[in-house]
Amino acid sequence: MDSLITAAARALASGDPLGALKRVALRDDAPALALRGIAMAQLGDLARAKALLKSAARAFGPKEAMARARCVVAEAEIALVSRDLAWPVKALDQARAVLEAHGDRVNAAHAVNLEVRRLLLIGRLDAAERILAAFDPPPLPPASKAAYELVVAGVAIRRLQTKAARRALGRAEEAAREAGIPALTAEVESASLVLKTPAARVIAQGQERLLLLEEVETALAAGVLVVDACRNCVRRGDTQVSLASRPILFALARALGEGWPGDVPRSALLYRAFRARHADESHRARLRVEIGRLRAELRGLADVTATRRGFALTPSSNHDVIVLAPPVEEQHAAVLAFLADGEAWSSSALAIALGASARTVQRALEQLSDAGKVQWFGQGRARRWMTPSVPGFPTILLLPGPLPND
Repeated sequence: MDSLITAAARALASGDPLGALKRVALRDDAPALALRGIAMAQLGDLARAKALLKSAARAFGPKEAMARARCVVAEAEIALVSRDLAWPVKALDQARAVLEAHGDRVNAAHAVNLEVRRLLLIGRLDAAERILAAFDPPPLPPASKAAYELVVAGVAIRRLQTKAARRALGRAEEAAREAGIPALTAEVESASLVLKTPAARVIAQGQERLLLLEEVETALAAGVLVVDACRNCVRRGDTQVSLASRPILFALARALGEGWPGDVPRSALLYRAFRARHADESHRARLRVEIGRLRAELRGLADVTATRRGFALTPSSNHDVIVLAPPVEEQHAAVLAFLADGEAWSSSALAIALGASARTVQRALEQLSDAGKVQWFGQGRARRWMTPSVPGFPTILLLPGPLPND
């Protein structure tokens, strides 16, 4: 490897893509193409970066399997950043195996990080934890260590293990500071904001307040009966009854939880469950049937008792009842939650992440666009969706001022 390639690689490792391009911008050999692709990715030109990396992978000879595998890992990272969730994951697995076989454990560890990040993005926590449990990370350079700790923190945050997440974020911050890469430091700071931002609302005895993630963890471990509107389940401690596939039953459970310790009128339950403003005998009969089904689902956790004017939730062992709800509730809150990361998503990637049909997601995006809550760019399959920029912010301030002596 010649001195220019080595210097460009070191510049990229230190977070200096312009310094790398100064050395290899006019070269079209395979190593230069690969480094140019990584540099363009760091600069944000993902389409150009992808094209350069594909050209580099084709240019490497048949005996340069490790170099081609590194290109595949770089392509996988670009696909993840650009939210191309349909990118072939098997190619990443094969590249990781090649890197491990050739002793490149640092890039193999990076491939594992990318795989786990993708699983976290689509909500497959069990699979992500299995991969991390089977992975013994080698001694990593600071930048790679920070990326690994961010993945560990991401799993812990989604498992509501805030102490473990805080420790992992602390290690990531230390590694990022040692690496001296501003973009990596900013990523760690952005991830740390999750622990300082309200994660849910608690509704109890007619009052509600916002909770941080740590407070959510404490509430779930307190032994109270929790009607969890974030996951559509009813839980107490380790016992959980999922009502995600039974929206009517969950609507009744939530209404009863919000009304605890009192009862909830039949008219209110009919409206919450069936949107019935003017109930007749058929509505009331259907309500009795659904209440019976809810009583059977909650057996062992709580009972649903009839009162003169409606029904009341009676938890077992005289536990308190709280309702845990998202901080903001609207019809398409899940779509907005994914777009809140600031990245540009395709509708197909959102469908994969949400586990919904592409048409359902497309309708939601169109409604949010009409309401001014999301915006799009591109046409056809290249269309991407994101949250709008801050309104009224003068983008001219982002441009550099006059140069000295101009």
